[in-house]
Amino acid sequence: MVVIGAPHTSNWDFVIGLAAAFSLRLGFSWVGKHVLFRPPAHWLFRWLGGVPVDRRASHGFVQQMVAEFESRSQFLLALAPEGTRKTVARWKTGFYHIAHGARVPIVIVTFDKARKEIHVGPIVTPSGDLSADLDRILALYAERLGTPLLPATG
Repeated sequence: MVVIGAPHTSNWDFVIGLAAAFSLRLGFSWVGKHVLFRPPAHWLFRWLGGVPVDRRASHGFVQQMVAEFESRSQFLLALAPEGTRKTVARWKTGFYHIAHGARVPIVIVTFDKARKEIHVGPIVTPSGDLSADLDRILALYAERLGTPLLPATG
């Protein structure tokens, strides 16, 4: 499955999400910018399930992740739909294309910082209608957080 966590506004989101996954004994992979995977910490980030991505140029990342799903009997990939910790005008849609291409569900994870809670679920199965599915996902986040999130873009 593809797990998307939002809003992603701090490095603490990663630490807290990692701690939650370890406490639930979930083996998962996550995506981080390629500069994190340089020595001396590169081995630690890979051991923690990290997959480097060079965001400066398109390198077929979606297809690479779809192939990873196809090559494993179990694969849980965690992504931040914003693609960064900065405030963005629109979400990236790679998470959706990966899930749809791999024919796996998307699990919604919400970091509710005001209440100091992490919410897991619901699960969305990509229908192939990107616009409708993203509207539904954003509505689920807005319902959970009590505030709307911005629409996604490719």
